[in-house]
This record gives sequence, C-alpha cells and structure tokens, in this order.
Amino acid sequence: IALPKENFLVTVTSYLANLHNSDSNVLFYLSDAVTQLLEHKEEYTQFGVIRYFAEYFSSVKNSNHVLFREFNYIRATPHNRASFLRVFWRCYRQIGKSGDLLSMLEYRSLLQLLCPDFPVEMVQSAARIVLMDDAIDCLMSFSDFLYAFQLQFYYQEFLDSVLVIYQDLLAGKSPNTVIVPTSTSIEQLPSVAAEENDKEEQQQDGVEPSVFSQCIDDLCDRFKHSFPSRSRMREILEQTEKVSYYSFLMSLAKDESINQTIGALPSKAELLIDPEMDQELDKLIAQISVSPGSNSSGSAVGALKEVQRKASPRRNFHHRRRMEVESDGSTEETDSSEN
Repeated sequence: IALPKENFLVTVTSYLANLHNSDSNVLFYLSDAVTQLLEHKEEYTQFGVIRYFAEYFSSVKNSNHVLFREFNYIRATPHNRASFLRVFWRCYRQIGKSGDLLSMLEYRSLLQLLCPDFPVEMVQSAARIVLMDDAIDCLMSFSDFLYAFQLQFYYQEFLDSVLVIYQDLLAGKSPNTVIVPTSTSIEQLPSVAAEENDKEEQQQDGVEPSVFSQCIDDLCDRFKHSFPSRSRMREILEQTEKVSYYSFLMSLAKDESINQTIGALPSKAELLIDPEMDQELDKLIAQISVSPGSNSSGSAVGALKEVQRKASPRRNFHHRRRMEVESDGSTEETDSSEN
C-alpha cells in the first residue's frame, strides 16, 4: 500500500525538535563536530568536510571519540560516559590480569593519561565505595576499583543526591521533608548534647532501609538524570536491617544487572578476557624481547603507550589530523608520533 508523500514530510524545526527531545543527543554531537571543524578548519578541510563528518560520527558510534578529550566532554552524555569506561577498561586490563594493587592516586594518574583534566574528587569518591569510607590511601584491586568507578562516574548526579538524603536521615529529618535534596546545611536537632552518643551509634549502623528506599523512590520520580533500576535498589535495601551509604553503593557496584544496563563493561568473570588486545600485547612483547639495548622500564612505558593507542585506534580529531598533515600523505600513525 502506497502511503501519501505528505506522511514522510516534516519541517526542519520539527525534525530538530525531535532530535533535541530524543535520547540520542544528536544535536550535542553535531554541535561538537562543527566546533571542532571550525577550530581546526585548515587541517580538516584538506581531507574534505564530508569525510570529516563521516569519521567523526563513526568514532562516536564505535565509542572511540572520548580519548584525550576534556572532562566536560566525556561526561556530557550517557554514551560518552559508557565509552570512557570501556576505554579505561581496555587500556588497563593488564593491571587486573597481573593482580597488581594500586592506590587511589595511581588510579587517578591512569585516568589522567586518558583525560588530562579528570578531577581527583571523582576518583576519591570511587575509592570510598571500595574502602567503605575508610582510609582512601589503601591499595585496591583493578576489578574492585573499576566497578566502583563505573557506578560513581555513570550515576554521579544521582549518587550525590542520594548522599544528601542519607545525611538528612542520619540528622533525624522527617522523611516527608526529604524530597529532592538541594540544601547543603543540616538543621540542628533539639537536645544535641544529650543525644550525641546515640547519634554517633546511628551513623555507624546506618539508616532504616525501608525509609531510605522510599526516599530514593521519591527522588527517582522527579530526577532528570540517569539512575539505577528502582526494583534492583529496592531488592538490595530489603536484604538488610540497617544500611550505610557506602555499603549500599558497594552493593550497587557489584550488581551484574546494573552493570549490564550501563553496557560498558563485561561481567566480572569475563573482565580480563579481551582476545584482540591479547594479540596486540603478544606482538608488543615479541618486539620488546628482540629489541637490542632496551631497558625494562623504558620498554614498559612504550608498551603502555602502544596499548593505549591500540585500545582506541582513533584519537581526537585535532591530534589525528595534525599527524596526517605532517605525514607524507599516509593516514597511518607511527611510533614516532608518541611523546
């Protein structure tokens, strides 16, 4: 049955409005692509604008577009956040495979190799989930940190609001007053001096899970950012008589259904499996072993840089195009491009 041609016609305004209201963030990427093009016009126009846009959106589709970009960019959309998590896993999977334990500052350094302005506060928050808010200078395994970091990075806005709810409940506020947390101050309770010991014990034990669950459910009703499955959060909170903020977050971080919903990382059982990267590493090891006069530390640094390049074959466009302009016409990157 042939449908009238009018059924397929929409105005430009209507089309852009649909894009703006969709979950695809097409306008965000289109705006960034144009900005990048204008900032580096002389480099990109040599290869054709059509080719530039094709490669830009191909990199977005393949999740390789976030490497070496600024923090505000990698956190701007859910797709960007998931892409960055996957790049981080692929680049540093060998740390988990070797069983090394790293400190919070070391994980921060690894993250800043991929995103130079990555904030230390985000890394500290992830470390507190793993260490249950104990001393954050303790060493952590790669898998423990990775899944905690995924939760903190992907759901940052939601977790910040949940923390305020938790602090309000600890302070003795009525659940009816805990709606969408916006205040930074906590109302002073009556008879504080007389109840100080009870308050300290309550903070150690946590809060009532049913009350906490209801407050979180109310938050989800009006929350505009991403948040984990409501039903799964309820199930986790139903499994304990008292719950602390960080024990709740650790349960969320370990939950496989939440991990699958984000879609960035494999299951914990498959975390260290990546055949494509294994092949690249075997080649690097072979090259290092036959390289005359190479010292182990220098080889290790070179291998790390090479792993990062292979993990995300497309760098940001400014870097890639600059190398193409400087080359003899070939689009292949070489080891001499590394600093």
